[in-house]
Amino acid sequence: MLFYLLGFGALMFFDTLAQLCFKLTALHTLPVQANITWIWRIIHCAWTYGAIGAYIGAFFTWMTLLRRIPIGPAFAASHLEVPSVLLCSAWLFHERLTTGRILGALLILAGIAVLAYAESKEPPPA
Repeated sequence: MLFYLLGFGALMFFDTLAQLCFKLTALHTLPVQANITWIWRIIHCAWTYGAIGAYIGAFFTWMTLLRRIPIGPAFAASHLEVPSVLLCSAWLFHERLTTGRILGALLILAGIAVLAYAESKEPPPA
């Protein structure tokens, strides 16, 4: 159980960090332009490398989790970053927490809980 909590906590951390770094990259490289100057700003933005590093962390965490956890519940739980990004974006970027967004996040959490419960009731493979 501790492996699951730590593993999915790390995956949620890395995925959330990657999304926040992408947002910060976008904000720090404005205005968006289809030219080499804009690409150069992206390449020189530290947040770009934060996003890349976070995705590398998420990749290795995901691969480690998949060795020990069935794919169905693991895939569902891998979407824990959606509610965490929602909350972090509201806090850091002052984005609105609308009723629809909150309900969507709650539905994601409910779906993960249902899959985890169903998996716990299933007999282990022979």
